[in-house]
Amino acid sequence: MVQYLIPVICAILSFLVVLYLTPWTIRYLRRIDLVVKDQNKKDKPLISQSGGLTVLAGVFVGLNLYIFIRTFVYNDTSYLLYLFAGMSSLIMITLVGFIDDLLVQKSKEQTAGLKQWQKPLLTLAAALPLMVINAGDTIMALPFFGEINFGLLYPLLLIPIGIVGAANMVNMLAGLNGLETGLGIIITGTLGLYSYFYSNTMGSLFALVVFSSLLAFYIYNKYPAKIFPGDSLTYLIGGSIAIIAILGNIEKAAIIISIPFFIEFILKARSKFRAKSYGYEKNGKICSYHENKIYSITHFFTRTGKFTERQVVYFTYLIQIFFALLIWLI
Repeated sequence: MVQYLIPVICAILSFLVVLYLTPWTIRYLRRIDLVVKDQNKKDKPLISQSGGLTVLAGVFVGLNLYIFIRTFVYNDTSYLLYLFAGMSSLIMITLVGFIDDLLVQKSKEQTAGLKQWQKPLLTLAAALPLMVINAGDTIMALPFFGEINFGLLYPLLLIPIGIVGAANMVNMLAGLNGLETGLGIIITGTLGLYSYFYSNTMGSLFALVVFSSLLAFYIYNKYPAKIFPGDSLTYLIGGSIAIIAILGNIEKAAIIISIPFFIEFILKARSKFRAKSYGYEKNGKICSYHENKIYSITHFFTRTGKFTERQVVYFTYLIQIFFALLIWLI
């Protein structure tokens, strides 16, 4: 019975670490002038940018506590190598996002960011820890195709594609208070339950620790946001989805739950990736910069000019929840 409580204890510690560190991080980021304007507010206040390192600290502490207990209390080191590999990948992914966050325009309108070709190249390195230990199962159950054995193609090709793709996809559907963090909470919480249902300890543990860390960060990121996630956190969330899928052997579920991001990619491609998901405030409502054109999932709501920022975020949550429920049916 006690062993089943260990992941919960680790998750609680992760939550408390992020809850404690985030206010300090907000003040520190302001001190070093790492702030950007909140584009969705009429007065465009300056908000601290880049919450990924704080969430990473919570995940790091929670996972290491679990590893410590399994090693010294239960003398069990099985599958700990996979947790270390997953943690190493997550650290590398988050640091790439943090570097991206450091490049802020002088106007504070938004981050200048890395070049488009630099992002996948740098996040590709984060796949190496999982590749070299041959993490995951080469037999994958895919929607419409069934089970396929990819053999060596799995660690050498599919893992890097999964890490790079997932790390960059969350960043596309972003820009509203609490949006990215809330989507991350829904996804990691669902994938954690899915892994637990199929008796996969590694996937469920990793998801639980990330989920609890995001939950604490959401307290400060929800509307009205006191801190923005930045690319450091969107990369962390995307990377976590891929790592949970690999460690938990639940690639099919991860693909289905990520469908909103595939839709977002197609919509953004129509604008040659120039469109923004956020809008501008008018009479307390959020309006789209692109009028009636739809280049993002959020534009379905912002183009009407009838909804507040909070409502647009909640509607987007509902879309994500639909696909989260779908993984149990397909």
